[in-house]
Amino acid sequence: MNAAPRSARAPALRRVLFAMLLAVVVYGGFAVWRGVGTMGSELGRFHWWAFGAACGLAFMNYLLRWLKWEFYLARLEIRGVGGIDSLLTFLSGFVFTVTPGKVGEVFKSLILFETHDVAVARTAPIVVAERITDVIGIAALIAVGSIGLSGGLMWAALGMTAVILVVVVVSHRSLSMRLIGLVERLPGAFRRIGPKLHDAYDSLATLVRPANLGVPTLLSIAAWALECAALWVVLHGLGQATGFGLATFFYATSTLAGAIVPVPGGLGVTETSLQSQMQDLGHVGATASTAAMILVRFATLWFAVLVGFVSLSILKRRYPRLLAADASLDREP
Repeated sequence: MNAAPRSARAPALRRVLFAMLLAVVVYGGFAVWRGVGTMGSELGRFHWWAFGAACGLAFMNYLLRWLKWEFYLARLEIRGVGGIDSLLTFLSGFVFTVTPGKVGEVFKSLILFETHDVAVARTAPIVVAERITDVIGIAALIAVGSIGLSGGLMWAALGMTAVILVVVVVSHRSLSMRLIGLVERLPGAFRRIGPKLHDAYDSLATLVRPANLGVPTLLSIAAWALECAALWVVLHGLGQATGFGLATFFYATSTLAGAIVPVPGGLGVTETSLQSQMQDLGHVGATASTAAMILVRFATLWFAVLVGFVSLSILKRRYPRLLAADASLDREP
């Protein structure tokens, strides 16, 4: 790829970043506007230490998931990326948290390419492996939290079915190659990405081997249990005596529903599921459930986006040419 296409890519990325920031502002404005009339009294009684604790639990979730990223880099034998750079690169991917299935987090592969010259096709499959182990971990939490309940197991079954299908396809090289061949025969951009899919397949096949699923899955279970705890803490900050098992069930099923339905960041799906379950199964009042839903989404989803922007800014200071519009690079990403 010559310099011109790449230099054109940087302004496009910056436009996306500005769009993401605008989305945060709009969502925040909507939440504040809705809260003025419906949950002002709840927020007045809310113990704000609980929100800080929820953000802390969410950040611990990010750190555990970064350990997965490190595990995958090691399995792909990608070396020379320092711990600080690796952490900042991983967290920068959260800028694109509000994308369907979080596929926008492949942005961190682009960053790794620009800062450490690691081919994007080599690391992009990590995003798929992350989602696979996340779904397995969340499904496990749903199974634990659903003891004595019904409904959530449907989402767990859907998630596990999707995981099994992906693993089966990737495990059969001939089947995968046939699918890639179909993509290569499609017109336009599909034909051009064919060679990159071949490179990406080798990395993905390595990451989804049974031997490489155990540790990341355990990390996923622990990581997402922390965000379930964030909901539990927020509910207690609102004076609700919801048990940890129920809070785990509510958060895990809503997160999985938002991941399966192809909408950016699960917006609308996760919120609706979370609020309805708190009301119908947890017997949390409408006003309190609205407050809990908005608070926990700010402490997890939107806090992640903020962490992503801060991390990207720090990384930009460490690598001033990162995403530079006038940078020239005569090599394929």
